[in-house]
Amino acid sequence: MPASRAITWEVMESRGYETSWVELGDGTLRARGRAVGTTPEPYWITYELETNDSFVTRRLLVTAETESVRRSLDLVHDGRGRWTADGEALPGVEGAIDCDLGLCPLTNTMPVLRHGLHRGPGEREFLMAWVSVPGLVVRPSRQVYTHLGRTDGGGHVRYASGDFRSDLEFDADGCVVDYPGLARRLTSR
Repeated sequence: MPASRAITWEVMESRGYETSWVELGDGTLRARGRAVGTTPEPYWITYELETNDSFVTRRLLVTAETESVRRSLDLVHDGRGRWTADGEALPGVEGAIDCDLGLCPLTNTMPVLRHGLHRGPGEREFLMAWVSVPGLVVRPSRQVYTHLGRTDGGGHVRYASGDFRSDLEFDADGCVVDYPGLARRLTSR
């Protein structure tokens, strides 16, 4: 039976907040979430995220609204490294198995859980299908996750992409507690 929980983060990078209702099962994650931000302009985001076995992204459905524009994105992964956005092929992210929704701490969970990086030694490099917020443009993003050490309930993992680095704290379930400079958890049940 999947474990369900609600998590709310203050997202400093967007000067906003995000809440995700997360179900973690045996190798699977399902979530629905909402975010509001004020940078680069006021926006709302709603999303649904689903993985298959081994926390590999199956689908990310996102809607973004600003004062003047409403966008949506249906990002689908075929399980073999090929992606479509609203039914159109995305060759630039071929080979990626994870999505990364911009400014969303939840999407750091999948690679960390798949490889147990919050619990034990290791370093992994990933190609991600990164989705900008609020524009919903999909781009390739190379990212490296490195286990730094255990905490009482989880662990610390260094996230790196290009010149950017941040040491993230994860709980025992592999969800972000603190992402310095980006987001900090406010509640969890």
